[in-house]
Amino acid sequence: MANSVIESGWRHPRLAPSLAEVYRTVPVGAGGWWKKALAFAGPGYLVAVGYMDPGNWATDLAGGARFGYTLLSVILLSNLMAILLQGLAAKLGIVTGRDLAQACRDHYSRPVSFVLWVLCEIAIAACDLAEVIGSAIALNLLFGIPLPWGILITSLDVLMILYLQHRGFRLLEALVIVLIATIAGCFLFEILISKPDPMAVLTGFVPSASILKDPDKLYIAIGILGATVMPHNLYLHSSIVQTRSYEETPAGRKEAVKFAFLDSTVALSFALFINAAILIVAAATFHRAGETGVAEIQDAYRLLTPLLGVTGASAVFAFALLASGQNSTLTGTLAGQIVMEGFLNIRIRPWLRRLITRLIAIVPAALTAIFFGAHGTAQLLILSQVILSLQLSFAVFPLVRFTSDRLKMGEFVNPLWLKVLAYVVAVAIAGFNAWLLVQIFSGLVG
Repeated sequence: MANSVIESGWRHPRLAPSLAEVYRTVPVGAGGWWKKALAFAGPGYLVAVGYMDPGNWATDLAGGARFGYTLLSVILLSNLMAILLQGLAAKLGIVTGRDLAQACRDHYSRPVSFVLWVLCEIAIAACDLAEVIGSAIALNLLFGIPLPWGILITSLDVLMILYLQHRGFRLLEALVIVLIATIAGCFLFEILISKPDPMAVLTGFVPSASILKDPDKLYIAIGILGATVMPHNLYLHSSIVQTRSYEETPAGRKEAVKFAFLDSTVALSFALFINAAILIVAAATFHRAGETGVAEIQDAYRLLTPLLGVTGASAVFAFALLASGQNSTLTGTLAGQIVMEGFLNIRIRPWLRRLITRLIAIVPAALTAIFFGAHGTAQLLILSQVILSLQLSFAVFPLVRFTSDRLKMGEFVNPLWLKVLAYVVAVAIAGFNAWLLVQIFSGLVG
């Protein structure tokens, strides 16, 4: 049980954990550093999946095709923010025994908590929308399945998720890691055949003031931020770190926090590589060839093989997209379950929760595909990422506040430098989003 110092900072006592069926089911045990690191490895990769989902593809492709390597700095900055925030989310879960949704419920009044829940559900629906569209596009490109049918087929992934959950959490983590490795391998191939300019790539990682001055660049940059740092991932991470059976003592928690941070940092480094690779391939292939209007996954698929002159380049791209879409659906289910259980303390069957989430995403995606075709789904994909970005602050500020509160965290409270850095990140995210809203409503963008 959590100690009395940590419990004293909350309005309500700690209730049953979310995802009770896998809570503390993965043994940590004794052993050397490597053995401990491997025991804690896994949750970070489930979180990293959300940082390389089909929504990232749309924004990264648009950024690379239109502006070359310039927005690589945004991907790097977003990833550094993600490492910081995911580290805080893991620490909150390990130290307090609460995931972020439960922490919000136990800190804020019921009306405030309810509003935060609604906003989080909107973010999850937007994320699920991107996964549905991405998987449907991949099925269309690889097998010629019409988009509306592909969207319906993706709803069947609930059966795969239920099967994996019953077979053990480690199996789910293993499948996710295999799919991440598949995506990374596909894009390593794409980078090698697209032959990007190494110096231009390095220069792209240096921030440019033109991003803030150009409304079009800023719109894509905010989309990249929204696709990279995802609000539901903070809720997810704070819960799934509790699948590890670490000792609930100060020493046990300290060790768990250390290895959880290592796990998520390594996993998010893979996400950085994949996101940067998508933009680099787009810049080296489309921007260099003058195809700056490529903003849709279908266009990228159609042009990759003829522009690169390598047979199979387009097929490898579509296969990686399918792996990405399916990977993202696995974690979307868990995040939805955690949010509903944490905020509302309601337990419903996972298949029913998944079905509800899927329907919320499938209806707008199917209608868009039927009435507006491929172009409409591409626009919906980028819009979903902007929605995610706008929801982000409502998860980030509570997370930073809770982990900076000594009554809640005890000796694990954020030190002053970390508290300042975390609030700077939170304010920067809110500021970027406010800027984006001003641009949209003033008619300069969109």
